[in-house]
Amino acid sequence: MDLMEIRGKLDTIDRQIVELYEQRMDLCADVAAYKIETGKRVFDKEREQQKLKAVSEFTSNDFNAQGVKELFEQIMSISRKLQYQLIAENAKSGKLAFIEMDKIEKKKCRVVFQGAEGAYSQAAMVKYFGEDVQSFHVDTFRDAMLAIDEGSADFAVLPIENSSAGIVSEIYDLLVEFENFIVGEQIIKIEHCLLAKPGTKIEDIKTVYSHPQSFMQSSRYLNEKGWQQISMKNNAFAAQKVANEDDRTQAAIASEYAAKVNGLEVLYRGVNDLKDNSTRFIIVTNQKVFFKDASKISLCFELSHESGALYHVLSHLMYNNLNMTKVESRPLEGRNWEYRFFLDFEGNLKDSAVRNALRGLREETRNMKILGNY
Repeated sequence: MDLMEIRGKLDTIDRQIVELYEQRMDLCADVAAYKIETGKRVFDKEREQQKLKAVSEFTSNDFNAQGVKELFEQIMSISRKLQYQLIAENAKSGKLAFIEMDKIEKKKCRVVFQGAEGAYSQAAMVKYFGEDVQSFHVDTFRDAMLAIDEGSADFAVLPIENSSAGIVSEIYDLLVEFENFIVGEQIIKIEHCLLAKPGTKIEDIKTVYSHPQSFMQSSRYLNEKGWQQISMKNNAFAAQKVANEDDRTQAAIASEYAAKVNGLEVLYRGVNDLKDNSTRFIIVTNQKVFFKDASKISLCFELSHESGALYHVLSHLMYNNLNMTKVESRPLEGRNWEYRFFLDFEGNLKDSAVRNALRGLREETRNMKILGNY
């Protein structure tokens, strides 16, 4: 046969495959109707494994057996997505666990942030809630989560990701541990400044204080100066120390906001090596709420440690035309080589496509938790 004749035969077979596929999907709709009536779960892993074994045995060689197995994995995955869609359209699909709100009453709430007065977290809080916000600060991220969990604060402002240093892994772990939820985010540009008492000149400085990470981020500038570097718990504490002591031989590396809070003078702005550096902060509360203009969803889940597991889960976003913006993983404590995945994607909890995807994710993962819609 020449190439055109071969292609003609392939086209005929392909049409037959499509016809059989549509017949199969009609039957899958009947399966969905049965499961709606009986309340049976869509995902039956044992049944699917039996089916994959059976169809692979119909083939004539190992290559085709693997190919057919992959083909039917996709067919059954699409079948489940159809069933989830039909179940979601049914009246028994249930109500949202999250309550929709118009906006935060920013002037009536109490907010906690980690660090000292002048910290970047405080700057993020002020930018999000305004200058008149009622606030207090705590020493650790856990203390901030406890404050909203126990009700002493309505919201917490926490750093979750830096554009150069990556994620703040402790925050991810705390979001799983506590029943607290993300309702907003604020991005702050990180610009380290050299701060000193008013009237101080750069040639007066002999010692500089800051967090170790800030020293590393400003290494080029500091190495040229040759000053003694003394590490502090965080940049805000460094600024406080310089402000509280009458010593013009010392300076701090901190934010311009820390200078404003502590009455210090900015001697040099932008000492950090990377000029395009930002930190994303999340706004967290202990209420299951979201706002009507929310456009991003964060969630986490666990998966079985087997080939293709993450791919099949993420396909729920693809089939519902949802754009994934981030995926991260964290090791599960006490379970070697098993991970919890954290996912961000665009959407609102009211959207039917989002609810279809969430139904599929919930059925086909372990311990799924919606961390927030914001």
